[in-house]
Amino acid sequence: MGFLPSYHALHASGELKRRKDAALERLSSCQLCPRRCKVNRLAGEQGACRTGRLAVVSAHHPHFGEEAPLVGWGGSGAIFFANCNLGCVFCQNYEISHLGEGEEVSAPELAAMMVRLGQLGCHNINLVTPSHVVAQILEALPLAVEGGLSVPLVYNTSGYDEVETLRLLEGIVDIYMPDFKFWASESSRRFAKAGDYPEKGRQAIREMHRQVGDLVINGEGLAEHGLLVRHLVMPEGLGEIREILGFLARDISSRTYVNVMDQYRPCGRAMDFPPLDRMLRPEEYRQALALASQAGLSRLEQRDFAAILRALGIV
Repeated sequence: MGFLPSYHALHASGELKRRKDAALERLSSCQLCPRRCKVNRLAGEQGACRTGRLAVVSAHHPHFGEEAPLVGWGGSGAIFFANCNLGCVFCQNYEISHLGEGEEVSAPELAAMMVRLGQLGCHNINLVTPSHVVAQILEALPLAVEGGLSVPLVYNTSGYDEVETLRLLEGIVDIYMPDFKFWASESSRRFAKAGDYPEKGRQAIREMHRQVGDLVINGEGLAEHGLLVRHLVMPEGLGEIREILGFLARDISSRTYVNVMDQYRPCGRAMDFPPLDRMLRPEEYRQALALASQAGLSRLEQRDFAAILRALGIV
């Protein structure tokens, strides 16, 4: 028998329904994320994430721009949720995450999206920016399982997550893919109005790794379960990168699969927030990769090595 996602067992036992009910109950005084707005989203009230009772989806399709173990040959089945609980000034999906472009969807509609992406041959369901819609995802998942969904779930998050909420996802999410954006609270306060982001991010990544461990890639090169961490290298951010990569290697695992990303460009409101008002320099990215090696991290997304070689004119 081939790989079976962990959520199937929870659905069969009735535990998935219990988790769904618990998550929906928390919407009545919402504390699903670290913002802890305590608004009644069941009644349509909105807090920092600007999302009420229903999730808002901007797009869903096979995505071939993700990490190699997620993409394979069939793509990653991305569902892009609009709005965000973090709100970085440099967001590369500003229209979606800040302006909320998208349509509200019911649980059956969200489930149908998941099933359809699986039928198209996607290797996983990639839940993009899910932190504020965990309850809606759990509401849709049993319907998707009954509709035939049987691929891993990827929790693709900014890293601004509440541990209590993540515990609702234990045995449900197969692959956690958090960003770790900031180490210094001064940076996260200035660029995302979230001074507690560094501590919340560390807590969240510890919990994610406790649940799923290091990333497991099968013989076909596809991720089945585990942790994959992203860090977007930003201008003049090497001091924070050193701390972030050291934390991952020391406190999580030297086998942590890390994508050190080089695609920073000024987006959203970044032009008003120097030094984020300029492109990343090739030497900054080269130094970031060197820091990853010095930290003892041995599993880096290979596309990034190719990108830096191109940037340096080596290939």
